[in-house]
Amino acid sequence: MFLCGFEALTGVKSYTSCCGGFEPVILDRPDEPPRAGAETGTMAEQPPDANDTLPQRRLGKGMVYGAWVLALALLTWVFAGWLDTQRNPNRIAQTQVLGGTRVLTLERNRYGHYHAVGQINGREVEFMVDTGATTVAVPASLEQRLGLQRQAPVLMETANGTATAYLTRLDSVRLGDIEVREVKATIHPRLEGNEVLLGMSFLKHLDFSQRGDSLILQQPKK
Repeated sequence: MFLCGFEALTGVKSYTSCCGGFEPVILDRPDEPPRAGAETGTMAEQPPDANDTLPQRRLGKGMVYGAWVLALALLTWVFAGWLDTQRNPNRIAQTQVLGGTRVLTLERNRYGHYHAVGQINGREVEFMVDTGATTVAVPASLEQRLGLQRQAPVLMETANGTATAYLTRLDSVRLGDIEVREVKATIHPRLEGNEVLLGMSFLKHLDFSQRGDSLILQQPKK
């Protein structure tokens, strides 16, 4: 009876061994909940730490913002390229040779002008064809890069009135595969931008005609 009471209070069951003593055996008490950890063989779940998720959230937002910035930059680059093509559809001037004559066709831009990329003295420049200009007109901003030397000053009639320019001579003017050497030109301090006006001192060496929105330049074989 004593043992039964002991078992009821402690949950320890005893029995007599061969040595006359008793060996305790641990039993689960029905009214005691199972303990977490080693008794159940599993670790208790812990609630998520807000400090652990904060850097992840910031990283996620940073990646989203970075993707938007990259997308906007890409769209800006594509749009700028499209605008440049509209302004100058002749960035790559391709020349054909027909019966020994070099033929170059320029497309008119949306503003009604003929722009093309060419070279002066081996340096790349952008031309705008101007049949009303007497010479090749070079802005003063390109003077040093092209290695030009100012000669005598001259008065030139421009859209803004009379202006002083300086005579010079270009060793080479090239447009596609069409090249003219020793070309008379003028340097204009008041000419804004970096576009070179391709005037008659170059065009007079060529045969040119306009068909629709195209300007056809021909250099006969010498």
